Amino acid sequence: MFLVGVVVLLFYGLLAYGSYVALATLWRLRPDPTTAVLAVAVLTVVFGYLSLRVGTARLLVQLDARELPRERSPGVYEVLDGLVGRMDVETPRLMVVRLQTPNAFALDTAGRDTVVVDAALLRLLDHAEFEGLLAHELAHLERRDSLVQTLAFSAVQTVVSLAYTVVSPVVFLVSGLAFAAAWFRGDPASWAETVPGRVRQRLEQGVALAMAAVTLFARAHSRRREYAADARAAAVTGRPLALARALEKIERAATPEFGILSPLWIRGEVESGEEHALRDLFSTHPRTEDRVERLRRRAADDRVRVEIR
Repeated sequence: MFLVGVVVLLFYGLLAYGSYVALATLWRLRPDPTTAVLAVAVLTVVFGYLSLRVGTARLLVQLDARELPRERSPGVYEVLDGLVGRMDVETPRLMVVRLQTPNAFALDTAGRDTVVVDAALLRLLDHAEFEGLLAHELAHLERRDSLVQTLAFSAVQTVVSLAYTVVSPVVFLVSGLAFAAAWFRGDPASWAETVPGRVRQRLEQGVALAMAAVTLFARAHSRRREYAADARAAAVTGRPLALARALEKIERAATPEFGILSPLWIRGEVESGEEHALRDLFSTHPRTEDRVERLRRRAADDRVRVEIR
């Protein structure tokens, strides 16, 4: 076990030395700050573009999305064409899927933008409700929300990768010391109890905390964009209550009919207040009741303005 510990220490020592040499070489060849920033920006755009294009194509294949023919659903395309004429978007590709729960989402693609709609929504929603929901998705395309989110995530990944590369010699060295010390003690599984093991855990906790903070910021931005898309849809259609009814119908369709007594209950145990608040913080969408309440307030404000006129 002592010999294995020596081999492990030498292995991680070589990794630490190799990463140090690579960093030293890069530092000697370092470009000026403007070029470095430009290189990071280019990497962000390239990785974001590839992620968006490949990820979107893979998602559509996994969902078995089918393009809805115009001649098959002229009423749907009449609603779509009317909204496109009032919004700053090109006519997107309209695709239909069959999901476990009714949903709709917009995708910024490299070629033609796409709106994906669950087939159940074509039966579940009336004309005004479907128009409101479709306007909400077109609002996301109008603001390029998915593209912005993808590029932001790509930027975070690039920065995190660079930061990890910078600290990699220390990480390798500390890991080697922790694993070797555990082997020397005769208990390889106890590496986390050693001093270097605790140092490595603190480094991992710091990275996890930083990623959690970035995730919270991104999710908060995503929730704001949902509110903004709701407001834009209400402004375009002039019927905020129709979108509110659509959201309520989708929420009811996604909720088990018999609550926690149903054998199909899949939401787990009843959440505590803290769990509910934590779920809201990490959610990409606001709660449906909050969105509906905002839309109802907007409808009331619109009625007041009309009465004043």
